[in-house]
Amino acid sequence: MQELNHSPMKKLEIIVQGERQEFVLDLLDRAGVSGWTVVHNLSGKGTHGAHEGHLMFNEDDVLVMVITVVPEGLAGHILEGLTPFFNKHMGVVFTSEIQVTRLGKFQSPAPGAV
Repeated sequence: MQELNHSPMKKLEIIVQGERQEFVLDLLDRAGVSGWTVVHNLSGKGTHGAHEGHLMFNEDDVLVMVITVVPEGLAGHILEGLTPFFNKHMGVVFTSEIQVTRLGKFQSPAPGAV
């Protein structure tokens, strides 16, 4: 078995209202992020009060978390792109320094590659 090597990356956890999810996903796609995960129906409490997950018929009215892993330089560009958004809308971004194995999974494919 081949040894797994670790590479430094940044994890971004972006929490926004469900109705703003597409803005975040579009920004990540335009930035060249290779992938992301969306977690729906978050519950919690912050400066805007308490939020309950699992609203039955309104996906836009809940909080979502978009999680992605990117190189440090790209994280800075994404945060720059999110700054005007967070100046107008509620939400937060958590950034963490992490180590990943299988670094190729976190790199965008070359243009024209399938």
